[in-house]
Amino acid sequence: MSQLEEYHQNLMADIRREADASGILMVEAFFDRMTERLTEAGELEVADRAYYQIGEGAQKLRIDGYAGDPRDAEGVLGLIVCDFVDGDEVQTFGKSDVSPILNPLIRFLKKARTEEFRDSLNEVSPAFQVSDLIITTWSRVTKVKLILVSNRQYIGRDDAVKLAELGDVPVTWSVWDLARFERFDRSGQAREDMVIDFANDFGAPLPALKASQTDAALESYLMIVPGQQLAAIYDRWGARLLEANVRSFLQARAKTNKGIQKTVKEEPELFFPYNNGLSATADEVTCVRSEEGLAIASINNLQIVNGAQTTGSIHSALKTAKEQLSHVFVQMKLTVVPPDRSEEIVPKISEYANTQNKVNAADFFSNHPFHIRIEQFSRSVIFTAREGERHDSKWFYERSRGQFINARSRLTVAQQKKFDLEFPKAQLFSKTDLAKFEYSASGHPHIVSRGAQKNFADFAREIGEAWPKSDSKYDELWYRRLIAKAIIFRRLESEVPKQDWYEGGYRANIVTYAMAKVFHDANGQKQMLDLDTIWRRQAVSDALLRALLLAAAEAHDAITHPPTGVRNMSEWAKQQACWNGLKSRTLKYGEDFGSCLALVDTVRTEEREARANTVLTEGINAQAEVVKLKAPFWNNVMEWGRAKKKLTPKDMQVLEICSSMPRRIPTDFQAKHALEVLARIREHGFDSG
Repeated sequence: MSQLEEYHQNLMADIRREADASGILMVEAFFDRMTERLTEAGELEVADRAYYQIGEGAQKLRIDGYAGDPRDAEGVLGLIVCDFVDGDEVQTFGKSDVSPILNPLIRFLKKARTEEFRDSLNEVSPAFQVSDLIITTWSRVTKVKLILVSNRQYIGRDDAVKLAELGDVPVTWSVWDLARFERFDRSGQAREDMVIDFANDFGAPLPALKASQTDAALESYLMIVPGQQLAAIYDRWGARLLEANVRSFLQARAKTNKGIQKTVKEEPELFFPYNNGLSATADEVTCVRSEEGLAIASINNLQIVNGAQTTGSIHSALKTAKEQLSHVFVQMKLTVVPPDRSEEIVPKISEYANTQNKVNAADFFSNHPFHIRIEQFSRSVIFTAREGERHDSKWFYERSRGQFINARSRLTVAQQKKFDLEFPKAQLFSKTDLAKFEYSASGHPHIVSRGAQKNFADFAREIGEAWPKSDSKYDELWYRRLIAKAIIFRRLESEVPKQDWYEGGYRANIVTYAMAKVFHDANGQKQMLDLDTIWRRQAVSDALLRALLLAAAEAHDAITHPPTGVRNMSEWAKQQACWNGLKSRTLKYGEDFGSCLALVDTVRTEEREARANTVLTEGINAQAEVVKLKAPFWNNVMEWGRAKKKLTPKDMQVLEICSSMPRRIPTDFQAKHALEVLARIREHGFDSG
């Protein structure tokens, strides 16, 4: 069985299980699962389901979802259509099959721009709301992006294709097929390499100055990019220049900046001295020699790490100040970073290049200590089997896309069965899942509703601020309570569609709002929701489920009954006012709701005891590590540090004790300090061999 066939088999099993458990259509489960990938990959900012289909043949109209308000996405209107086939075998489709799938979406777009079509629909219909959004925002739309999402394998060659313009608005389409999703789930890469060919596609090779020595760890170049070339490159590749880690975690979207635009229009020749330029990375560059000297002919996988606003503003000048672009030049600092070192290097480039943000989320990539700690907990913390089940299990935290599928694929069949018992697929969660669980519980459902990436970016900033002040709070007990929140969230996801009041749509919004409401109502000065019982049982009690579903019904009412003048319910759910409205409502939970609560004093006592145990365990582990390295090793550390003048008097005192083992044994605090010294001098070049 090929990797693609295995991926398809697992995908279909997951979709069927989700559809059966939640009582939703398979295509809806498919849409939810795959659009998570679209937002994570930077294809779309957000993906809201809005299913509508009518007519047959040449009269057929269809839409499955849209990418939020185009005013929040630099004027890009994203529309999604699903091509879902329920079958066990991998099926294929080619370019000739694309038109019958996309044409109903294009016909919907054309109809949706008319008030006559909009007014013929029921106001609660998703099609009405998409149509109303399109009519309201059309004057601000700069591009229409049609996304075809399929569980078949596309055998055409085109990744993204430009269609005829709709008025003066360009329309593009792209395919996300089974193979593309498989690539993304396995490696985080969804596309073929992006090769920017200056020599053949963008005028001519760019003159460059090499800014690194031959034996340097990384190649670096300084370049002057003409504004016309930069605008043309962004017009072709768009968000791919700003995607993956940088785009997702820093929210470095190519927003336009009025000050930059004004300079382009009024003083283009002063753009270069006024602007700080771009910091960028690439996997590879091809250099040539010209009469003027060194030039770069092509760049593989260019990523603009810092300078999104500059790029977006220059691109917008294609429409507002095209003639002035010939006078605009931008400096670019380009570093060639091998893909296997990108997570180590790119965050630092971004952090150091962008000094405007006091608290920068640049270092909040998958290698941030927070993620590493959660991953460590997820591989070691065992949860008791649920009632009726035989096996204890763990929750698998995927801090980097592909960890789960790759870890499993390397095992034998027998080992895979053991792995599946230890890490059930239903207990896999990602960074964006973690952020949804936490922000739902902490009262930010309107932010969760804005999409996985926007929510994660807010969460990242919060952790980025909190971690340096006190990382000790994120201990094993914090992790266990996180899993309790995950259990609540996922139980709600499966139960909401089964309710009589559920009319379809807005499930994601209802779930986060209901969870936020129950946490808000439960947590007070004396009592709070008892998360410890949930993670111990690995289940939500009947009493808590009743409370959650009561809140879910109220959330559904709050979301689907926006104030006068607001028509789009998905957009309404993204507003603070929507959450304020639900938060202020009084709900009468059952008498047994008290059984779901714990005394605040009890919860705090658990936290204190957990932290004391953590300190004790860390001390014992540090002592064991120091003893294991032995006295001669620590003597080398001390001699190297003294020679390089990298040690404080306290460092020397502790290292002298470590060097005299076994005559003297360092205390746990001294052992931890010794390991900190070791880590510090390694950063300065100490090689322990």
